Amino acid sequence: MFARARNNDPTTSMEAAASIPKEMHYDIILRTLYSYGALGKDGIARHSGLRPDQVWRRLSELNKLNLIRPTGNLVKSDAGRNEQEWDIYGD
Repeated sequence: MFARARNNDPTTSMEAAASIPKEMHYDIILRTLYSYGALGKDGIARHSGLRPDQVWRRLSELNKLNLIRPTGNLVKSDAGRNEQEWDIYGD
């Protein structure tokens, strides 16, 4: 459904992308947002134990599933740049 390997990637990359436990990441991200409230990608990563790249790959997927939404606010990333803040859909 949300494959992360490109068509021209090596077979090993495609296999690795297929084995990513995205549902587990979904659960961790949702629990983090429930526990801490609205956060940016780096805030979610910091509180959840996931890497920032693991978080940002799942944010748009969770948004498409209507589980989270952007708040419209920008927060500072760990690098000091603006990033989108996310929250549980409907909260």
